[in-house]
Order: sequence, then structure tokens, then C-alpha cells
Amino acid sequence: MTSTKADIKSPEGKLGVLIPGLGAVSTTFIAGVFLIRKGLTAPIGSLTQLGKIMVGKGENTKHVPIKDFVPLANLKDLEFGAWDLFQDDAYDSAINAGVLSREQLDVIKDELKSVKPWKAVFDRDYVKKLDGSWVKKAPSLWDLAQMVKEDILTFKKERNLDRMVMIWCASTEIYQETVPGVHDTLANFEKALKENNKKIAPSMIYAYAALDLGIPFMNGAPNHCLDAPALRELAEKNKVAMGGKDFKSGQTLMKTILAPGFKARMIGVNGWYSTNILGNRDGEVLDDPESFKTKEVSKLSVLDQIFQPHLYPELYKDYTHVVRINYYPPRGDNKEGWDNIDIVGWLGYPMQIKVNFLCRDSILAAPIVLDLALFTDLAQRAGMYGIQEWLSFYWKSPMHDFDKEPVHDLFVQLMKLKNTLRWLMDVPLVTYIGTESYD
Repeated sequence: MTSTKADIKSPEGKLGVLIPGLGAVSTTFIAGVFLIRKGLTAPIGSLTQLGKIMVGKGENTKHVPIKDFVPLANLKDLEFGAWDLFQDDAYDSAINAGVLSREQLDVIKDELKSVKPWKAVFDRDYVKKLDGSWVKKAPSLWDLAQMVKEDILTFKKERNLDRMVMIWCASTEIYQETVPGVHDTLANFEKALKENNKKIAPSMIYAYAALDLGIPFMNGAPNHCLDAPALRELAEKNKVAMGGKDFKSGQTLMKTILAPGFKARMIGVNGWYSTNILGNRDGEVLDDPESFKTKEVSKLSVLDQIFQPHLYPELYKDYTHVVRINYYPPRGDNKEGWDNIDIVGWLGYPMQIKVNFLCRDSILAAPIVLDLALFTDLAQRAGMYGIQEWLSFYWKSPMHDFDKEPVHDLFVQLMKLKNTLRWLMDVPLVTYIGTESYD
């Protein structure tokens, strides 16, 4: 995260939110913004809209709404553009997703109908469970990247946009690692694009197009994507904000809430077994073992950093952590997660905790998309570029510099986020919580 601490540019004008993937998460987000604009619902789950931040000390302590504390874009100034495998507009896609009621959607039908997806960049080798006809065709990956840029620039002109951000809301791709000679440098990456190298995933093409145009990119899936050193180099070169990865919405959210509590009380853990059933497009994609591996790596990374078994071997040495996801079509977007946690207490006595989390996957993810769009735009206007570690609060597998480890404790992440906002506004940081008030 880099900044000159110069004055933050004004959020005046329109902010374009560019979304690869016009599915359940993105249509729930877009519909929610339209409904909130009309005053028909509340932005529950959104830190930017409902959160408050503590400033001052003692008798001068105040709790200020975050949206009044930092200069965020107004919801009325958001414009939405998207790409998808299917030609359905946002209204039809939302109906198909089955997350929101038709009664709610019909109130904003005209607004949703106006969000029509551009043809997607897609390679079935990377998402084997999906196929669609609304797909770009070009001689090379380089040409596909230029086509994505054309979509963006046309959208900017037609909607008279001042700024844009891109947030990946499409599917999880198969597991990847950095390939030397392809992903390692920007020069190699651009050469590989022109040579049509199949080691470059669709998500990387979108990220390249955005970053090359100076548009921040946030990765909402566990795809390798921004882990490619070439794309990090591009973000640094063009001074663009970037971040990810994988929205922290359901079961992993619970882990980052519960695990810090066990650690704080020095309660041991012998094992943590997690399983899910999910029936939406995401569940279908994750039914493929190669896509699931990408998600599994993201989910498994959380507990080790929180528990620090190397520092507390008597509590967490050799604990077992298992994650399973099962595709179950009747459940649709209503995900159910079960956790069995084998804990150890005083004198080594074993105990168990069972968690049954019945959640709506896209309902939890939609406010994350909103917050990331607004906070990322803020970061870009403040001259903060590269990896935005302060937004780790929103990710299952937060991006970080190669010589650092990510922080997964939700409460530490929240403190870092709010202290970054204080730093931006030149307000003293909070390093402790007094007895009279809480942040």
C-alpha cells in the first residue's frame, strides 16, 4: 500500500463498477443498490453504509458514520457494467439466480433491464462445469484483452463516467501456480498474451485490461490471477490499487470470528471439520475437483495464521483441518455449512462445538462487493496503489507482499481497516480500546 498522503481527490461524478460475471452475487449487489436508492430497503451488512468509527478520546470521543468520515462515492453515482457467458440482462439473470423475490425485482425491473452484459472472455479449460454462447472470439489472448478494453472505454464514454473499478464476481477457475516465462514479468506476460499461451486464465485477461487502463481490480474468487508477479508489476507501474482474494462471506467468516476467541482463551483445537452444500452456479463449478482445489487452498489458509501452531504447539500442533463442498441443486443459493470443532480444555479434557450455518451466499457477498467498490475507489483517489492489505477484512485469502504473511483474525483486520481510514483523514490511530467506548 503506497500513498503520498496528498489530498484525497473528490468523489464527485459517476463511478463505474465493472463486473466480470453477471450471476447471483453481482445481480444481488446491483439490485440491492437500486432498492436502497429508492429507500425500499436498508444496506445491512455494509460497513461503508452502516458502520461507525471512533474518533477522539475521553469526553471528546465521537462515533462517526464511516460514510461521513471519509469521502466515499454516493450510491446514486454508481453505474454498472458486466460481462457474462449468457446474454440475460441483470433482471433475467436475477430471476434465474433465485436469490431475491420477483416482487422485489419487479420494482426495479427497468433499472435491471438496462444492465446488459458484454460477451465474456471464457475458456472452458478453466471452468469445466460451465458453458455459454455469449463469448468473445479473437485470434489471440492479446486481442481478447483489447476487446475488453474497448468494452470499458465505450462504457465510460456512454455513461459519462469519471472513474471506474473492476470487481471479479465470476466463477472459481482451476488451480494454478505462477509459471516462469509467462506470469513472472510484465514483458513475459504480454508476450504470452500475443502468443496465445493457454497458461493465461480469463481472470488474468480482465485484470490485465483493467490495470493497463489504470482501473483498480479486486478479485472476488480464489483464482491465481493477481498472484501473478506480472500483474503486480503492472499495478505498481501504473499506480493502480489491487486486492483479493475470495470474498469472505460464509463458513470462513465464522472461522475468523471463532478461532481468535479460542486463541485468546488459550483453548486447544485438535480438529476442525467443515462441509457445505450449495446449489447455485458456484456450487456447480466447485463440483469439479480442479476448481475445488483452488477454493480449498483459500479456505485452508485461515486457521494456521490465527492459531500459530509453531508458537503454541501444546494447543494446536498437528490439528486436523478438513474442508468439503458438495453440489446439491435443490438448495440453490441457500448454502448450509456444518462445522465440527474438537476443542481441548483444562487438564486436556476434550469438548466439541457444532456449528450449523444456514446462510444465503449472495446475500452475504453483495455488501462486500459494495464496500470494496467504494473503498477501492477511495484508495485510488488517495494515491494508494498496489496491494490494499487494509482491505483484508473482506477476503478469505488476503493478498500480501511476498515477504509477509496475511492476517486472518477478523478483529485485527477491522482495526487495521479503521486505522487506515483514520490515517487518511489525519486523525490519531486507535491502539487500544478504552473502557468507556468501543470502536
